Amino acid sequence: MPTIALPMLALVAATTAVAGAQQPDSLHFPVVEGESLTGVHTTLPAGFAGERNLVFVAFSRGQQADVDTWAPLAKRLVADDSALRSYELPTLARRYRLIRPMIDGGMRRGIADSATRATTITLYIDKSPFERTLGIDGEDSIAVLLVARGGGVLWHTRGRWTPDAEAALTAVLRQP
Repeated sequence: MPTIALPMLALVAATTAVAGAQQPDSLHFPVVEGESLTGVHTTLPAGFAGERNLVFVAFSRGQQADVDTWAPLAKRLVADDSALRSYELPTLARRYRLIRPMIDGGMRRGIADSATRATTITLYIDKSPFERTLGIDGEDSIAVLLVARGGGVLWHTRGRWTPDAEAALTAVLRQP
């Protein structure tokens, strides 16, 4: 029996890795406060406006290119589903709050679209508990989360858009 079980477990693990996604085991988005690039103070997850929310968590300026790979899909999904919203959460250590006006101002100038500025919420937080709660094991790539209105994480993956990650996300979005 173990001889068969181990290869089957390896196959399941490989399939999950190829899909680029993980089904979370009771992950819940933690309560954090941030401010949108339009100046609106927001407490999350309560401040997420959708029944389901596609959330991109980035940890460095260089990761914006990875977030941008998801932008066409996010735009299409939000246009097709009135209950879905999309958010970008640049996530910085609390100590950077001292230069928040400079950081947020730079991001604001770099984003021409007012709707994107309204849904870009900068978090200046203690990142370790935030990452631990969301099962994020490092800041080397972006985290992509599908979060329910109540804060439950329905799906998550890491990194740039891939066709496999898109397929996994859309499969979860098709579920009631």
